[in-house]
Amino acid sequence: MVRDSLVMYSKSSMDFRVHWNDERQKLMNQDRFFLGRFSLGRFFIFSIFAIMLLPASVQADDASIIAELAGHSMLLDGVSKDGLMVVVGERGHILISTDGEQWQQIAVPTRATLTGVYFQDRMKGWVVGHDAVILRTTDGSETWEKVYYDPEGQIPLFDIWFRDEKHGIAIGAYGLYLVSEDGGASWDTSEMNVSVVKPADGSDEEEIKAEDDDDFLDSYDLHLNSIAIADNGKLYIVAEAGKVYRSDDNGGSWVPLAPDYIGSFFGVLAVTGDTVLVFGLRGHLFRSEDAGNTWQEIEIPTQEMLTNGIVVSEDEIYITGLGGTILRSNDGGKSFSLVEQGHRDGFNAIIQSAEGNLITVGEKGVGLLR
Repeated sequence: MVRDSLVMYSKSSMDFRVHWNDERQKLMNQDRFFLGRFSLGRFFIFSIFAIMLLPASVQADDASIIAELAGHSMLLDGVSKDGLMVVVGERGHILISTDGEQWQQIAVPTRATLTGVYFQDRMKGWVVGHDAVILRTTDGSETWEKVYYDPEGQIPLFDIWFRDEKHGIAIGAYGLYLVSEDGGASWDTSEMNVSVVKPADGSDEEEIKAEDDDDFLDSYDLHLNSIAIADNGKLYIVAEAGKVYRSDDNGGSWVPLAPDYIGSFFGVLAVTGDTVLVFGLRGHLFRSEDAGNTWQEIEIPTQEMLTNGIVVSEDEIYITGLGGTILRSNDGGKSFSLVEQGHRDGFNAIIQSAEGNLITVGEKGVGLLR
């Protein structure tokens, strides 16, 4: 998910916004957040920035409108659970399908841009989006209710995850971290509770260096972009400025991890066991086999921004990106090749139908992977 300072909205005061924008521009000039030269061919990169950060107060509190072409609109995330596929995107669009070919739009009580979706089982699911909106269904997406909404805060949520039927976490811009203990019926603002981990040799060298390098970045809350659970119960969050966090206690506390990168990460894939992938700006992709304690950067044949992905099996992995990017690995993420699509439409997610077909979610809606 893409969040930087191309669209600057209020967090506290004009002085803060000016200072934040100036400092981030310096970082962009230092290649911390730089995306590449602007051209019409790359306009989609900037449209993602706009759609993720623009205040969604205009009619966001109204019900969505059933649109004939909703399946071809900008869609930002998707999920497949027990034979049901659900995709979400702009204007409060939620569409469902059981075969990946026929899609039905569902009316929901918001027109806010929807950015993330998670289902605990076929019946119970949650969606997040702009204005910190959270929607919930308990009947397999036939109906949705709005359970949280904060338009005054003007801070979008980007992703959501539930440990079980009761306990959930929603994350978003400027470090927004919400928790629920009643199945998403109510939500409370919380802190991530990030621990300070000292080097194994007992010295403070790495800790001091981190403070020097990220003094400004640590002064403000960074955007939390994606959350994922591994099959061994470890939970991961990726964020701006190369930040990756792991929780070994279902989100009760978080350990900061340290890939050798200071750009934004937008996606995280827990492959199997302690193997995990994180990826983001300019085709940067890192792999760890020890739950994020050490990392290896994986060279890939693109510099497009990477957005999301799916683990089909222990060996087969797909990662989506802008510019028509689909990457495939047949060795558990140790190497990737391009799956040519014949176009440059951006992809934001990829899901798998019960029949095994791969469904892309992106700039032009939903479609079968070519």
